[in-house]
Amino acid sequence: MKRIGILTSGGDAPGMNAAIRSVVRTAICSGMSVVGIERGYQGILDKAFREMQMRSVSDIVQRGGTILRTARCMDFHKPECQDIAIANMREEGIEGLVVIGGDGSFRGAEALSVKGFPTVGIPGTIDNDLAYTDYTVGFHTACNTCLEAIDRIRDTSSSHDRITIVEVMGRHCGDIALYTGIAGGAELIIIPEVPLTFSEIKKSLIEASQKGKSSGMVVLAEGVCGADELMRFLQRETNLSIRATVLGHQQRGGSPSMRDRLLATQFGYHAVSLLKKDIGNRVVGISKEKIIDLDIMEALAMPRKFRKDLYKMAGVVSQ
Repeated sequence: MKRIGILTSGGDAPGMNAAIRSVVRTAICSGMSVVGIERGYQGILDKAFREMQMRSVSDIVQRGGTILRTARCMDFHKPECQDIAIANMREEGIEGLVVIGGDGSFRGAEALSVKGFPTVGIPGTIDNDLAYTDYTVGFHTACNTCLEAIDRIRDTSSSHDRITIVEVMGRHCGDIALYTGIAGGAELIIIPEVPLTFSEIKKSLIEASQKGKSSGMVVLAEGVCGADELMRFLQRETNLSIRATVLGHQQRGGSPSMRDRLLATQFGYHAVSLLKKDIGNRVVGISKEKIIDLDIMEALAMPRKFRKDLYKMAGVVSQ
């Protein structure tokens, strides 16, 4: 394989630029040329191609977001659009494709693979919701962003004897809430994997108050409910002072952490090594601190394992 394409798709994640940089420079050093595709799968349909050189990726390893930009392309679910995409890439001389994104992006890569076009997926999503890999690019940075906010909010909560509900991202996967809740010393962590009723939440916070806790931190994954909705219930049903904060899209931005830069670089390097050998239909990841690759269909079919041990520990140390 002598010429490959690269795109970023779905939600942006800190470290995507580091992965782009790694893919481009590894490929060029391996005697391959690289085509950057702007705005994800939509860019393939629109032929938004640009040649990538060594200097095209200078000074981006520390930047959040993605220089190739990203978009969600609903048309790509249609088989006829997938055929057009393959034809457009072949017309450009692209022989293989690196896709950086999450589950939805990998579904598109899987569709291309089924049709015989070699793809390699790099997991880039803050949600950490891909079962086959221990961590995804962007998760570590997003957790640090949330943790910094939680630390600041706790200062003012303590000053006012107040409980603050901090809503973080995580529609189906509660890893951001779980990890930052533990690291931030939250009194209560509410996640989709272990949904609590409003009555159970009320009981837990009242018991904490009776134990002498005058302030507290509740970390809530957005997939359970909205922070404002929960706040209104608790204000109505208790005498506790309650406030809510929604961290929102700031979790996606910012300079990637050392961990995410390193992970993205390792993933990019490994992805190119596969395509160099004409190996496609794979996704790269990390397991037990080793870089791995798996069949894309096998990886997407894996059920996600929830860290019950961490959730149990959180309940103990929050007393």
